Order: sequence, then C-alpha cells, then structure tokens
Amino acid sequence: MIHKYSMNGLFIVIDVNSGAVHVVDKIVYDILDFYDKNSIDEIIEILKIKYTREEITEGYNEIKELEENQMLYTKDEYEDIIPQINKRNPVVKALCLHIAHDCNLKCRYCFASEGEYHGKRELMSFEVGKKAIDFLILASGKRKNLEVDFFGGEPLMNFDVVKEIVFYAREREKETGKNFRFTITTNGILLNDDIQNFINENMNNVVLSIDGRKEVNDKMRMRVGGQGSYDTIVPKFQKIADSRNQTDYYVRGTYTRENLDFSNDVLHLANLGFKQISVEPVVADEEQSYSLKKEDLPKLFNEYEKLAEELSRRKNTEKDFNFFHFMIDLNGGPCIAKRLIGCGSGTEYLAVTPDGALYPCHQFAGMEEFKMGTVYNGIENVKLRQKFEDCNVYSKPKCRDCWAKFYCSGGCVANSYNINGDFVTPYEIGCELQRKRVECAIMLKACENFADR
Repeated sequence: MIHKYSMNGLFIVIDVNSGAVHVVDKIVYDILDFYDKNSIDEIIEILKIKYTREEITEGYNEIKELEENQMLYTKDEYEDIIPQINKRNPVVKALCLHIAHDCNLKCRYCFASEGEYHGKRELMSFEVGKKAIDFLILASGKRKNLEVDFFGGEPLMNFDVVKEIVFYAREREKETGKNFRFTITTNGILLNDDIQNFINENMNNVVLSIDGRKEVNDKMRMRVGGQGSYDTIVPKFQKIADSRNQTDYYVRGTYTRENLDFSNDVLHLANLGFKQISVEPVVADEEQSYSLKKEDLPKLFNEYEKLAEELSRRKNTEKDFNFFHFMIDLNGGPCIAKRLIGCGSGTEYLAVTPDGALYPCHQFAGMEEFKMGTVYNGIENVKLRQKFEDCNVYSKPKCRDCWAKFYCSGGCVANSYNINGDFVTPYEIGCELQRKRVECAIMLKACENFADR
C-alpha cells in the first residue's frame, strides 16, 4: 500500500508498510496513479500528452527500482506479529492520578463535567495516593521507569497531596530502584511562585491549559462566576515557560466549531512566546453547538496546511516553535507494539479516581461499567482488561486499509466508544484530521531534509 499527496510544492509518496517516505518529481508522482494496474506501454499511452516516452520510461524504472529494493509496495508483515504482542502480558507503566474531581473553571466542552466525572466532587487523599504508588510499583514488574500524571479537575486545588505523593514516591524509589517521572496538568488559576518552584523541581513535564486568543479562550474556559480566565493565566504561563527554558512543558488548547480558524490561536500562542504548543480538536456529541461537523473538514484541512507552511517558514528563526501534532520521528519512532496497539489504555496505562478506583484511562473515569479494580486489590475485571489488550489496528476493520494506521495506532479507544459505542469503530472526523496532521508533519520533515542539503 502506498499513499501520495502534494503539499507546499512537494510531491510526497509514503510506503505504508515499510514507512519509507519519498519526495518525487511530478512525472513519477503521476505514473504512480497507474503503475500497479497498467503496463509500461499503457502508461505511456495514458500520459503521452503530458510527457515524452523517454521521460515516462525513466520514471517508471525509478519506481520499479524502489519496489525491487522494498521501498515501495512492500508487503504487510505486521499482522502476523499480533499474536505475539497479545501474549506479551504487558505491565502497568503509567498512572493518571485524579487528584481533584473538582475545578475552579466551567469549561463548556469539558468531558469531565466540570471535574465531577459522573459522580461527586471529591479530592484524593494522601492515603489513596500512597496506595496508587504502591500499586504501580507492584504492577510494573521489572520495568524501572514509571510515569505518574497529576490530573483533575484542577490538581492545584489539592496541591498539598500532590507534594506528599511526590515525596512518598521519591522514598519508594530508593527502596525499589524504580524511577518516577511526573507530569501535572493545570488551568493556572492557582499557580503562584511557590507552586511553580515545586513544579520546576519535581515535574518532568507540565501541561498548561489555554485555548488561544482571549476571545476564544474566555468563551470556552470561564470561571464559575462567568469571568474569563485569559488575563489571569497568560502572565503565569509565560513565567513558568520561561523558567523551564521553554522546554518540558506544553500550552495545550482545544479548538471547536466556534474557532475553525484555529491556526490563528496556535500562532497567537507562539507570538506570546510559547515554544511548545498543542491545540487539539474537540470531541463532543454532535448535538452540541461547538462540536465539529464533517462539512468543517475542508476548512480544518486548510488550517493545518496553513499552519504547517508557516512553521516551515519559521524554522530555525527566533519565531520557530514546536506544534505537538506535527512532531514525527521517521527514523526511529515508536516500537512495533506501540505502532500496532497505541497508548496502552486499560493495560499499560490506568487512571485512578479519588476513591482509589482503577479505570482504563481518564476519559472512562467514573463510568461504572469500566471500573477495573482498585489500588487496594489491583485489577479485578480481567475480562475488561483483555478487551483493551485485544485492541489493535487489525482488530478495527476501518483501520486495516488506512494508510495512516501505523502513525495513529488505531486512534483513541475512548473517542471510539464515546462517539460510536464500541472499541473498533474509529471516530471518523478524528481519523480525517489525524491523516491531515500526519501529511503536514511528513511535509515538514521533507522540507527539513531539503534545507540540510
């Protein structure tokens, strides 16, 4: 399987199964429309108005050479690996700790129902946090490097417990030889110098929630009283980003149908001085006024291309920045298992609610049918765990023939369930946007390679 597209003046061809990426000339690009179904003589006849026989023959031979060298039209050898991956008995390597099922904002699109997660407002106790750390150590087997995300609601509403859990984990590191990496996600309302200093000393990453331009952010991310949050958080976020030398953080936003021109929000954040930016599409019930519609896709595709082209122009200038969804490693990248099964929700990654319950990920938290166990007793719902373990790009019919399957790993299971009611039917709008982001990311890599020559 191959995928070809043109962007920013480049003609790009991807060999799906090998991962090889080729930047070709227009002749080769056009020949590929007919190469696998027509003979050389037929292709010459089809394209004779545009190219000479010699040009077509030369291009045809280039394609044939790439095919013989297993860089185009390669066979899919990954499906046979699935049984081995399913038998690997994965260990838990990451927890999302719901420190606070409460929030001081009322974001309109919040999947967590303003922090309540289908239940009551509640803060995690230190005792539950300790048990969560102990559970992760035990469930991680021989794995040394572990990850803990402090999440909410708003985790700064329970920051003393965050600190206690970090201190406890550091003590357990000495006893067990484990290594903990911490991340915290915050809306910034309660951020101050003392909290910033603790975060900088102890958190490997910090996610700062903001949607972009003031009018966009304050329409979606308002305080309980209805006031906007932009003016409060921007100077705090600029300060902490600079204090971390513009690394190991993200400003992370959500775009909706009410700001389809979201590239302007990304560039607004970049122009505020932020170098690490993630702005993602909302995933919401189609009845919501702000949910994305299929008819919005052409506009959104154009926005991603505009953004990619602007990033290409800014590369290696003082205005350069990283856009999370355009970051891609074509030389190494994730391991085979990661490419086939994705994030590991329900197996390698679990969420812990304030009462100590275990869920497959933060988006399933509070949904009783997805409770997997507790930090006290471990994973008890083994059948549910197996359902998540069985999720891969080959168990989803629409993914099998998708050229981007090894880049998105089948997409988000939670989005599939929330939109379609099952694990195997991907969220269609999300798939379309993911494919466009991959195209943009690969185009940017191609531009980098040309610039280095």
